[in-house]
Amino acid sequence: MRSKFSKLQVSPIQSAVVLCIALTSSAFAQQTPNEITIIAEPPLRISGFEGVPQLDLPISVRTINASTLQDIGAQRITDALRLDASVSDSYNLPAYWDKLSVRGYALDNRYNYRREGLPISAETIIPMDNKERIELLKGTSGIQSGTSAPGGLVNYVVKRAPVQAEKTIRDVTISYGPGDNRLVAADLGGRFGPNADFGYRFNVAYEDLNPYIRDTPGHRNLTALAMDWRINASSRLEWEFEQSHYEQIGVNFYSLLGPGTNALPPTVDGTRNITRQPSSLPGVFDGLTGTVRLRHQLDNGWIWSTQYGTQHLRADDRLTYASGCETAPKDRFCANGDFQIHDYRSDNEHRNSEALQTELRGQMHLGAYEHQLRVSLMRHRQVSRMPAIHPDNLLGTTNSIYGGLTPPAIPNDKLYPNTNNSDYNTELALTDQVRLTPQTTAWLGLRHSQLNRSSIQTDQTAAVQDTRGISTPWVALSHQLSHRLTVYASYGQGIETEAAPNLNNYANAGQPLPALRSTQREVGLKSQYERTVWQATWFDIARPAIADAGVACGYNSPANTCTRQIDGQNHHQGLELSTHTKLHQWDFGASAMWLDAQRENATVQADLNGQRPVNIPKYILRGMTEYRYASTPGLRTGLRISHEGERRVTENGDIVLPAWTTLDASAHYDTKINQVASSWTLAIQNLANKHYWRESPHQYGQYFLYPGAPRTFRATVVFHL
Repeated sequence: MRSKFSKLQVSPIQSAVVLCIALTSSAFAQQTPNEITIIAEPPLRISGFEGVPQLDLPISVRTINASTLQDIGAQRITDALRLDASVSDSYNLPAYWDKLSVRGYALDNRYNYRREGLPISAETIIPMDNKERIELLKGTSGIQSGTSAPGGLVNYVVKRAPVQAEKTIRDVTISYGPGDNRLVAADLGGRFGPNADFGYRFNVAYEDLNPYIRDTPGHRNLTALAMDWRINASSRLEWEFEQSHYEQIGVNFYSLLGPGTNALPPTVDGTRNITRQPSSLPGVFDGLTGTVRLRHQLDNGWIWSTQYGTQHLRADDRLTYASGCETAPKDRFCANGDFQIHDYRSDNEHRNSEALQTELRGQMHLGAYEHQLRVSLMRHRQVSRMPAIHPDNLLGTTNSIYGGLTPPAIPNDKLYPNTNNSDYNTELALTDQVRLTPQTTAWLGLRHSQLNRSSIQTDQTAAVQDTRGISTPWVALSHQLSHRLTVYASYGQGIETEAAPNLNNYANAGQPLPALRSTQREVGLKSQYERTVWQATWFDIARPAIADAGVACGYNSPANTCTRQIDGQNHHQGLELSTHTKLHQWDFGASAMWLDAQRENATVQADLNGQRPVNIPKYILRGMTEYRYASTPGLRTGLRISHEGERRVTENGDIVLPAWTTLDASAHYDTKINQVASSWTLAIQNLANKHYWRESPHQYGQYFLYPGAPRTFRATVVFHL
């Protein structure tokens, strides 16, 4: 299936040619395996305090670097962020864009993601092959974003050209699994020109997708180039782009069993795709994204930078899905496991985003205090243009989770309008780092956002215009108890905007709700001593909740019978612990989160007051250990463990998902073959082949269940030429 970006797509043959060129480029060959050097953490692109060590920052941050991404074979952000205990799944379908929860709050794919520090839409599948690291800033993020859900922000940082003139990168990756996936990729980088003024980093990848879930074939490819130009000693120009294509047959959730049973189905084999039909078509996701950034060193240590980013996404959103029972409430399957099967198609969706940001930062003295100031101005535009209609057809009613799918019926041609959105945001932000004493620092921030948002259904009904100005403050105080131990406290606010659905059963259809202002309080303790780092964080986040008031607020309810409104708040309090240490040949890491989440002050849904929301585990534990063998240089083996506590499936808690634990094992070996350095990996996920339910979201009026992955294998080799 071809898209408007098809002329830029890379075929398997083209990928093979690139790899052959790389394999024969002995002039660039390195004669020893790549060594991992422990250096200071790179500056964060989303904190607003570039250049400040993470130990000194009064925020909770998790950075996952390229070495870790390579070790775990991360192809999606969910692969990487599951290393952190504050992150869990939130309606996270395979073959669809990632949906995550941080500190119990689902991230908004339109507003909680950044790339190179600039806002992007994550309503697509974002490749990892050209990513240098992932940054996760946890908690209310009003100082970093005009609007976003309070869980945190995710930032993708792309691979850049090497800094040293003599450094070259010639890496070729071949990977197999999990399932029958086959990947080939190349990563090339270096510097050229007089005085090595120009640098480049080129990434290309192709993967045949045939995962452990049966009947879900597909493929993906990526082409990415990043370059820089050292104009002079004071100025540097950087630019990069990536083009990606992804298509794969979708996978649907299971659900609860219906009346008379009202229970979880027996834990099932996660390799089955229960809704695949002969008529099923793959979802298709194309993306063309890029940035350009100019940095200039001014006098007295001040730095001025301007950055522009653009993103053009196209999608054919298709899914054959299970939904409800023909003779029972539509929020679950029939008691015997039967379900209705639908075919959803929304082709030729377009989502475009542009952001222009300029900032000035530097140091100055005011009175007796030293100030690190940063002023930034950003203009952001995000536009979605959908097809005029999308079909959502009922194909059959006697399909079963136990097998025996029936041929689809003739589509009944149910057509529904879509909604087009246009968001224009102008944001002015000021941050100040005030050195009160050699050990104590005050952090002050204020962001003002001018929002201009509009939406209209494609049948030209329910037009909405929402214009407002919002300011979000952030303050913190940090104190160094010693040069290796820091304590901090912070308070911040975040903003979200919400509108009632554009459906005629809503009395306020399409109308914007009052601003949803979330607040967070956080207290943390950080330490870094020799080869050990650890952090303890307590947080308290309150966020307004949304409810529908009316006698029967379903999609088939009478006109003007429902009203969407703010109804109380969701209140999350929690404790996070994390540590990482190296001891001789051993490497240990662990993180844990305990979360108390409940609904408060609701009047429309008063029965939910004091109740824990669905699909939020009470606690999460992650751990890893790795051992390097002195007797066999280059060999290391490791284990990773994940444990998530029980989750509610229903609002009143009468059905819960049991807690689950999985164990992953890996072996890595760095060696040389015919004087060519190489890194070999053999990984096994879910070592015990445990069958379990992974998550239980309640979305679109239905209770969903998704099984965890079975035991899978992955073999990867990277040649460092």
